Amino acid sequence: MWDIEELDLDAYLDRIKHPRVTPSADSLRSLHRAHVLAIPFENIDVILGTHPGIGLSAIQAKLVRRQRGGYCYEHTLLFGAALEQLGFEVERRVARVQPHKSGPRTHALLKVGVDGQEFLADVGFGAGQLYPTPLKDGVIVDQAGWDHRLTAEGDLWTLSKKTADGWEPQHASNDEPVRPIDYEVYHHYVSTHPNSPFTGRPVVMRVADGVVRRLIGNELTTEYADGRTTQRAVPADELPAVLATLDVVLSDEEVGRLRLV
Repeated sequence: MWDIEELDLDAYLDRIKHPRVTPSADSLRSLHRAHVLAIPFENIDVILGTHPGIGLSAIQAKLVRRQRGGYCYEHTLLFGAALEQLGFEVERRVARVQPHKSGPRTHALLKVGVDGQEFLADVGFGAGQLYPTPLKDGVIVDQAGWDHRLTAEGDLWTLSKKTADGWEPQHASNDEPVRPIDYEVYHHYVSTHPNSPFTGRPVVMRVADGVVRRLIGNELTTEYADGRTTQRAVPADELPAVLATLDVVLSDEEVGRLRLV
């Protein structure tokens, strides 16, 4: 149903600089980290009106062959196909973003089974999740320097981030099955609706140990795990160079079109 055979696994592993491994909790953690560090979260094709869609062939051409990034559907479908080819048990899921507010149920993520355990694998949640989270009520995982907690209420699992004001919900998901058409519908909304956070301005995010960088519109924010934050405005003529520092390298034609947006 998910066309995982379309993925060139060796090319993907070369893209994230990770060897072929057998399924285990440790190898899942290593693959998750390698994917997030290698492939940026970004929406530039949405802004340019040239998004190729979320078929696995299109995702592979963009994120693996062209060394571009994408957002949650692209990351999740790519990572899920790689995990399944490697022998992990994978189920696609959807989460409601900011469930304590009016957030939409449009975030794609995975439930992964290995070594008799289950995990949430969330490689496409902006710059939030460097590692998978064990599917256990109350578990806390250090994500690059920021604690995240998973809690259960019935079959609803809520992921929260620890902030100065307490635990802030990030998203909530359950075990309701997801089909490819569901992701297509959610992707259509997220990539075209005027109220989507991804249709009106560039959104690029990168995470590493102890630091998160975010380009939202023309503002570049660097946040450190020790509480420091820096911000600066990015002039239009500097945008391609700044994107390159975030591992989003555009063609000359794309640069020209982006400057007109």
